[in-house]
Amino acid sequence: MRSMSGSRRNSGSSLVSSSSASSNLSHLEEDTWILWGRIVNEWDEWRRKKDKLLKELIRKGIPHHFRAIVWQLLGNATDMPVKNQYSELLKMSSPCEKLIRRDIARTYPEHEFFKGQDSLGQEVLFNVMKAYSLVDREVGYCQGSAFIVGLLLMQMPEEEAFCVFVRLMQEYRLRELFKPTMAELGLCIYQFEYLLQEQLPELNVHFRSQSFHTSMYASSWFLTLFLTFLPMPVATRIFDIFMYEGLEIIFRVGMAILQYNQTDLIQLDMEGMSQHFQKVIPHQFDSCPDKLILRAYQVKYNPKRMKKLEKEYTTIKNKEMEEQIEIKVCVCARGQVTRAQEAEENYVIKRELAVVRQQFSVTSQNLEKAQDTIGELQREKYTEQFVTGLQTQLEQSRLQEAELLGALKEMQDKVLDLEKRSSSLPDENNVAQLQDELKLVKLRELETLHSFREMQDTVTELNQRWQLHMSKGGGGHWKESPKNALNELQDKLMGVRLREAQAQAELREVKLQAIQLESQNQIHSKLIGRHEVESAAMQERLQQLASQNKGMLAQLTEMKRKQAELDCKSKEEVMAVRLREADSMAAMAEFRQKIAELEIQKEEGLIQGQLNHSDSRQYITQLRDQIGELKNEQLTVVSLYFLWYWSPVGMESTTLVLQAQCSTNTHTHTHTVKVLVSGVSLAIDTQLHVNQIPSCFLYFSEMIDVVRHMKHDILDSLLWPSSV
Repeated sequence: MRSMSGSRRNSGSSLVSSSSASSNLSHLEEDTWILWGRIVNEWDEWRRKKDKLLKELIRKGIPHHFRAIVWQLLGNATDMPVKNQYSELLKMSSPCEKLIRRDIARTYPEHEFFKGQDSLGQEVLFNVMKAYSLVDREVGYCQGSAFIVGLLLMQMPEEEAFCVFVRLMQEYRLRELFKPTMAELGLCIYQFEYLLQEQLPELNVHFRSQSFHTSMYASSWFLTLFLTFLPMPVATRIFDIFMYEGLEIIFRVGMAILQYNQTDLIQLDMEGMSQHFQKVIPHQFDSCPDKLILRAYQVKYNPKRMKKLEKEYTTIKNKEMEEQIEIKVCVCARGQVTRAQEAEENYVIKRELAVVRQQFSVTSQNLEKAQDTIGELQREKYTEQFVTGLQTQLEQSRLQEAELLGALKEMQDKVLDLEKRSSSLPDENNVAQLQDELKLVKLRELETLHSFREMQDTVTELNQRWQLHMSKGGGGHWKESPKNALNELQDKLMGVRLREAQAQAELREVKLQAIQLESQNQIHSKLIGRHEVESAAMQERLQQLASQNKGMLAQLTEMKRKQAELDCKSKEEVMAVRLREADSMAAMAEFRQKIAELEIQKEEGLIQGQLNHSDSRQYITQLRDQIGELKNEQLTVVSLYFLWYWSPVGMESTTLVLQAQCSTNTHTHTHTVKVLVSGVSLAIDTQLHVNQIPSCFLYFSEMIDVVRHMKHDILDSLLWPSSV
């Protein structure tokens, strides 16, 4: 029971304490309302006699319901003549209307009064900003001013807000902040940097090391009075004090914020500091705005020092303006002098351009004549060389045709002979093998015929081209007197080259005269000329003439290149004919080698078949001896050929060897050896030239064929002695 009674007494006491606290708050609110009601009613007396007390009360905060009237009283905006002009200003049009409409949606977008495109807040905000842009056309409209007007419209009607805003712009230095030059903003940043350097030197050094300039974070503080940086309740408290004390509170609050966050900011880089200013600092004083106000008035602020800084800044700006004016004056003077010099140069160039143009026309005519002469000489020279080359190719083709026909007939005869002899062979296997080889030989013969027909087509084409040239009469003059024609062409070419050199010398003289004219223009730089339009036209004409000259030179270079290509083409055609000739010779040698191999194989097959059917050993031994002697004789002939071919004294040694062979070998046919000796002696007597080596090779090949036929006859006489 006692505990229950005790708990009831405790609960009763708590209820009494809570009720007493609420009653005290209500009494304080009632006292505040009564006090501010008395201040509003007795405003003039409070401003004269109780100014310090009024300042303390404003720093503690103006009640919400008294802000509208108190701000008007603080700004002396209750009775302003411009208020009567407000309705007329709304009927007028402003050049800043588009800018105002664009920025209205971005002014307090989350506030209920301004939310929505056609909301009442946006409409009255547009009216106030439009009216002020018409009243003060120098300032017109600035984006930061819309936030100040929006705060005023949250507290009072649009006409009263317009009057208060006009007073703020005129009496609170805001007009200088929002001018296009923003000179007052530069002064505020200069003064704030001085406070930062004096009171927070470490933080100032860190800002400079990170290139974090004061204007990056403090510009919006002065332009919007912290309305875009801090929450609305805190920014409204600062605006209360601003209405009474001016921009001093902005400096104090800014320094208080930096002092409070100095430790954190020193540890961050530039990007981290930007994020800290945007996300952390604005919400540090949401619950207790008085804490920020208290810290702000602990900051050291010297108004006299601020005045000195203002004078220093003004002096610096005046010097900069004077320097800029001097620079502009110098630029203008230099521009005038430059224009005068250019006019004089153009005037002199105009006088001299006629002479240059005449010289250029004469040079162009000479160059055209030289080009025409060069073209004629090149055409004549090309025709002469082309005809000579065609004649040479025609002669070579005819010689090759005759050689190929002879070789082809010889190979056809040998093939027919081989076909006849192959029919008499007894062994069927050897016959089949020889037939296959014969097919291969025929295929190669067809290939040779094909190449021969191509050569005939080439010769026919060359004959047609030669006849066409002769019918036109292109080869008469140079055939009759080639030396005189060549000398005449050389004389013409030298004359063209001399004229070309003279033209180049004239061009160089013209360029030298132009350089001299430029130097004279520099000496007479003070003279003033005229006719700028005509000189510009003359310069364009001169550029066109220069471009034409370049085009002519390019054409001359192209003609030289084409001439070189034609020369290379003629050389390539001659080389192609020689290559085809070498290919045909190689094909003939290959056919001869194949035919010799076939004959040897045939003779060996005949001898082997006859030996297989013989019964006499002595007869076989005699036949083998005869075959060995014939082989030795054949090797002797071949070795003699190579000895003659590679040795300078090979002819005489070859003859001696053949005579020794004739005297020692009793079984050799004397007629054959005599034929060989006579052939070698003939080669020695006639002293064959190196170019006749292929003919000698054919001669020795025929000798070898004779030896083979003799070998065949000896075998026939040994095998069938009754038939001899």
